[in-house]
Amino acid sequence: MKRSRFTEEQIIGILREQEAGVATAEVCRRHGVSSATFYKWKAKFGGLDVSEARRLKALEDENARLKRMLADAMLDNVALKDLLGKKW
Repeated sequence: MKRSRFTEEQIIGILREQEAGVATAEVCRRHGVSSATFYKWKAKFGGLDVSEARRLKALEDENARLKRMLADAMLDNVALKDLLGKKW
């Protein structure tokens, strides 16, 4: 997964800057992000504070790790079933 240039704290700061009344286009230009990226951040981090964003990131990382573990276990399971299903 591509690593973001901005931390969760920076993203929330950018969102709060826009909420304070600065135009969205101005905020995007100042920080060098596209408006699509800004609105994606707003959908994901809007209304969160920094600690909640960190918790969200930790949960997403754990979820991805668990999904990889499940996929590996399922592959092993299929391989074992295939091996046991063959007649010797």
